[in-house]
Amino acid sequence: MIIHSKSLLRMFEGPDYPQGLNEEVFESWLENGRESKIGYIFMLIVWNVFDQKLQPVYVETREEMQKYELYPEAKGSEALIAAYDLYSEGRISLNTPK
Repeated sequence: MIIHSKSLLRMFEGPDYPQGLNEEVFESWLENGRESKIGYIFMLIVWNVFDQKLQPVYVETREEMQKYELYPEAKGSEALIAAYDLYSEGRISLNTPK
C-alpha cells in the first residue's frame, strides 16, 4: 500500500511574521469568504495578539482595511499581516506613501 502525502506549504514564515500559516487553511479561508452571502471583496490576514494566532477578516472595501494597523508596529489587539483579493487571490500592497 502506497500512501501519497501532500507536502504542506506554509505561508508567512520567517522573522517578519509572528506565525506561519498552512496553505490549505489559507485556501479554505479564501473559499469561505467567497461563499459568504455578504459581498466581501477582500480577505485580511490578521494577527490576534490575545489568542496568539492568525485569523481571517473579510471586508468589502479598501477603506475598511485602514482600520487595522500593520504588524509589527500595531499597538492594539490585532495587527494586519496581509490582504488579498478574494477572487483574483492576488496579494494587495499595504505600503502607504510617507
